[in-house]
Amino acid sequence: MRIVLALAALPLIAVAQTGPITLRDMGSFHVGGREVELSGRPVKEITFTPGGAPAKIDPNGTYLVEAMYVQYFLPANRRGQVPLLLWHGGGLTGVTYETKPDGGEGWMTWFLRHGWDVYNSDAVERGRAGWAMTPEIFKGEPIFLTKANPWERFRIGPGPGSYASKTTNPGVQFPTEAYDNFVKQAVPRWTTTDEATIAAYTALVDKVCPCVLLFHSQAGQFGYKVAQARPDKVKAMVAVEPAGDGDPAQVARLAGIPGLVLYGDFIERDSRWPSIRRNGIAFAEKVNAAGGKMEVVDLPKAGLRGNSHMMMMDRSSGEIAALIQAWLEKQGLYR
Repeated sequence: MRIVLALAALPLIAVAQTGPITLRDMGSFHVGGREVELSGRPVKEITFTPGGAPAKIDPNGTYLVEAMYVQYFLPANRRGQVPLLLWHGGGLTGVTYETKPDGGEGWMTWFLRHGWDVYNSDAVERGRAGWAMTPEIFKGEPIFLTKANPWERFRIGPGPGSYASKTTNPGVQFPTEAYDNFVKQAVPRWTTTDEATIAAYTALVDKVCPCVLLFHSQAGQFGYKVAQARPDKVKAMVAVEPAGDGDPAQVARLAGIPGLVLYGDFIERDSRWPSIRRNGIAFAEKVNAAGGKMEVVDLPKAGLRGNSHMMMMDRSSGEIAALIQAWLEKQGLYR
């Protein structure tokens, strides 16, 4: 069963708040990871600094790899019943939810201002999570994105060739004048580290939850699969254009977790996203058929038009955050 929420039916809440943010605590940590032994590699002599004394580096030994970086901010006036965990998509980091490319407020501080404990991650092999040797530990090669790729693939423009002409989808909400700032956030990614990423996210859930998971794009499969592994610890899921799903053989494990799935605009114009959306809705329907409570929201039908795949960076991101906030209130997770 699909349920589409109308914005008019949602409680009115402040889209934006201003002023200083008062915290009761903040900090960061690494979580997860494993030890790997490497042997049989040659010792090298390396000069680290021009003019410095060379040092012999023996690459053989024990490495600690595949940990994940997490930064947390805990508001003085806590109103969320449980922490909110923010998980980013492919080729990106937790910067996804921080200050927007145009300088506007991101979802991390938006929800913090509204009283949520917020945990923002750099997943395995991203940002401050660090890297491991490739191909010895990270199998295969990393993938790098050209400057044009996100413009054409994230529905800012209408597909291949649109970046060269700077053509946008009509009424797109992404701040194209700040596009360069967005592309600067991109980092290499692997296609072979999913199991390590799921293990690290599971360790995070074990450490800080019960919680709400808010996950985007590539993290769709991570969010669903971790929730399937720890259904007692996840109190709600917000899937923002998930590009992957959970284990279809274990959908019943999500039956007790309310879920909200959001899709933006221009999907029908894209070559890939209609299929991705169909798969995502089909997975939500399987969960509901097993007794679940997944709600799917097409933002254009709910009155929010022009949203790209990076809706948390769009000009209307505050309105979408307000929609999520209202839904979380309906789940009894806000006081």
